[in-house]
This record gives sequence, structure tokens and C-alpha cells, in this order.
Amino acid sequence: EGVVNLSTKYLPDWQDCSSIAHHEGCDEWCFNDERADLRIEDAMAFFNDNFGESSRSKPSSDHDAQFDVVIMDCLDPNDDHPFAKVLYTNDDYIRSLYGALTDDGILVVQVGESADIDSEADENGSFENRSTMIKMLDEIGFKSIHIYEESHCEFDAPWTTLIAFKDVETRKRWYRNPAEVELDLSRRILPMKNGKSPLRYFDGATMQSYQLPPRAFEDTYCRQSDMPKECSDEVRFGLQKEINLSSAYSPVFERLFVDAKPKQTSML
Repeated sequence: EGVVNLSTKYLPDWQDCSSIAHHEGCDEWCFNDERADLRIEDAMAFFNDNFGESSRSKPSSDHDAQFDVVIMDCLDPNDDHPFAKVLYTNDDYIRSLYGALTDDGILVVQVGESADIDSEADENGSFENRSTMIKMLDEIGFKSIHIYEESHCEFDAPWTTLIAFKDVETRKRWYRNPAEVELDLSRRILPMKNGKSPLRYFDGATMQSYQLPPRAFEDTYCRQSDMPKECSDEVRFGLQKEINLSSAYSPVFERLFVDAKPKQTSML
């Protein structure tokens, strides 16, 4: 709690909602917005206790309502710290995140620095935790998994975010065109006092750029020791139009789907 309080003094930009504070229920400090429910507690314990396997035998509480969206932004998957491995690879915790979502819920996870075009497969390098988490999300039941790259984070390199959909139908919103996104933003985002959007970098065109995973992730995906079938030259160069996928995550398929729209026969 002390860290949260100190951040109001030393990191004011991170919680500054003054541009929309004139709206009913809003506040200059984001956490004081009446729509926000700030809970300072162990997040992993919260999910395990309320949505894990052990929670099924406990009486319901005000904590057990499922979420439409869960956003996880903790340690980076390549951090040299034991807890980083737990966050990205602990089976009980990952399953509790799945259980915390509604049937058409969405999980959002920051998964560290973006891959370079010459990077080795995640499973063989410092991003093994990222690779493990993606495989676990697939095995647990997420139907569609995507990665996008964002360069406005002001870090030393572009950063990546993972999006996992429990229901394949929900991902249709991921592929909306820029005009549809702009219309939704105009309807749902509170305008600033000058009438403009408070979003600095995001708009319909930006969303469209997220729909196509970076080429580097396609290459590193295909460098796995057990190379996925869709990584064959026949598929990647468009000679084979039917793709049988064994995973909900395939940057190869996503890039082909956006550009050439090949027929996909088993998933998504």
C-alpha cells in the first residue's frame, strides 16, 4: 500500500486522470474513480483461492464473480528470478486465470521484449517461460492465442503482449476494421475537456497493426526443435492452401490468414 501511495507523488503521470476528471464519478487520481475497485493483496493467491481447483469446495464469496478480461502485467518472463518462472509456468495459477474468465473471456499478458529476426526459438533461450506459458494456455483450453508488438512503451526495445481468447467467436472483434474500432472508441472512451480522446497512441489504424504478428515471431516459432507442420516451405510460400493446426497459437497461420486467407481445416 505504501508503494501505491508513494507513486502518487513520484509517478504522477502513471495515475493521472485529470483530463477526464470532469466526468461524473471520475477523479484526478485514477484509483479514486468510482468505477475502480483497488485491492492491495496477493494477486496469485486471490486467483488460486477464488478460481483454482481448491476453490470449488469452498462457499461462494463476493470475490468469485468471473471477469470478462484479466490483464497480467508482472515480472518479465525472462527475468532471472524464481517468481518469474512461477508466474508464467505454474499450472495451478494458469488454470485459475482460465477459471476466472467468463465463457467468452479474454486473458491479456505482457510477455516481454519482442523477438529479433535472428532470435532462437523461445523454448531454447531466455524466453523459455514465454514458450511454456503459451503451450499451457493452449492445453488448458484457450481457443485462439495472439501476440502483438508495441513500440511506444519507452523501453529499450519493442514490447510484446499476448491475447488469449476462451471462445473462438470472441476473436472476431480482434479482426475488426479500423472504422469499426474508431466507432467503438467514440462511443465508449470518455473525451477530455477539449473534446479529444485521452488515448495517446491507440486508434483504429493502430489496432489493425496489432492484428498481424511480427515476422520475427513467425521465424522463431518455426525454429522449435519439433517444427510445426505449418512451417513447411509449401505452406509458408503459399504452395499449400490447406493448413491443419495442432495449436491455438500459430503466427505462421495468422500472417498467411491476413495476407492470403488460406483455408484452415482444424482450428480457429
